[in-house]
Amino acid sequence: MVWTVVAAFGTYFCMFAFRKPFTVSQYSDVTAWEWQYKTIAVVAQVFGYAVSKVIGVKIVSEMTANYRAASIIGLILFAELALILFGLVPAPYNIFCLFLNGLPLGIIFGLVLGFLEGRQRTEALAACLCTSFILADGATKSVGKALLVAGVNEFWMPAVAGALFLLPLLGFVWMLAQIPQPTAHDVAARSERVPLNAAERRAFFNRYAGGLIPLLLMFFLISLLKSIRSDFMPDIWKSLGITTSPALFSYSELLVGLTVTLANGAAVLVINNYRAFQLALATCIAGCVVLLLATLGEQTQVISPFAFMVLIGVGLFLPYVATHTTIFERLIAMTRDRGNLVFLLYLADAIAYMGYIGVMLARNALQPSGDFMAFFRPTCYIAGLLSLVCMVACQLYFARFGRKPSNV
Repeated sequence: MVWTVVAAFGTYFCMFAFRKPFTVSQYSDVTAWEWQYKTIAVVAQVFGYAVSKVIGVKIVSEMTANYRAASIIGLILFAELALILFGLVPAPYNIFCLFLNGLPLGIIFGLVLGFLEGRQRTEALAACLCTSFILADGATKSVGKALLVAGVNEFWMPAVAGALFLLPLLGFVWMLAQIPQPTAHDVAARSERVPLNAAERRAFFNRYAGGLIPLLLMFFLISLLKSIRSDFMPDIWKSLGITTSPALFSYSELLVGLTVTLANGAAVLVINNYRAFQLALATCIAGCVVLLLATLGEQTQVISPFAFMVLIGVGLFLPYVATHTTIFERLIAMTRDRGNLVFLLYLADAIAYMGYIGVMLARNALQPSGDFMAFFRPTCYIAGLLSLVCMVACQLYFARFGRKPSNV
């Protein structure tokens, strides 16, 4: 298990070095066709990332295990080449290079997760994998900030940051390729995971649409807010009156990562698939409550800015990680239906990232400058309240499976 955790954690941690460091730059001296350069740059990368999620619904859910490792390496090299072009092409035209950078990166998570799903310890393994993107989000931004402080040009900094992580990534991918397939005991406990064609994917969704639709809406809202917090973290800190440092990004996310990993990884201790599924839904509800209380605490100045950022992170990542580690995994195991985890995750991700693009463009058009918290605070309230409603609807729909004795 340790080998698998190190391989998956390390691979996805390194991937973030090719995606996130550029977001610590303000790019305040340039504009993009009368829009804020950074907003358009973030949207361009997220659009490429979202397109890859849409493509990934087919590619990842149909890919067999023997092609995963080589695909990861090829996609990462393509992303690094795009970052080199980002440094070479003059602004604002280099924004298109960020679209190219995001295009391959959205497929990586599904390829890594494919090595982990369908096992008796999948929740623990997936929780550790998800911890990688919580910690890497802050750590790779710290690397980017340190490179800027060292004098690296802000347009070349992303490519330099990626190059620093390239060799470690190759080692971790090699480790992934050595992981054996699920055992007979794993298959008996969680059901066999098989590739799905388009007709099979549609049939699976239609069978459980009444529960999947509110679940996907919750995931969309939480993912949207998580992405805003991640991509505009320097802007949020600034609005809160805090001067950022390289260590600040890593420290806040370390606290979030430890809390969320322990909370979601504990689901592996619950053997009954239905009970574990319900526990994961309850975890989502708890996250929404933390999100709302943290926002209220910040608005009334009951909690400090640092506590607010940590609690907001916990509130967002509890449901986000629960969806990745337990909800879809146990849904398949609970129903014993033909399917795989990455299909459901990529369907959710594709919806979430496409929506995020629209919100960012609207935010730039309606509030091009000013206090970022004036935009972020009401978004937290809306996302938290609607997500609570969605999770109650989801629980009511899937409660029927609790009456089935076959759900072991």
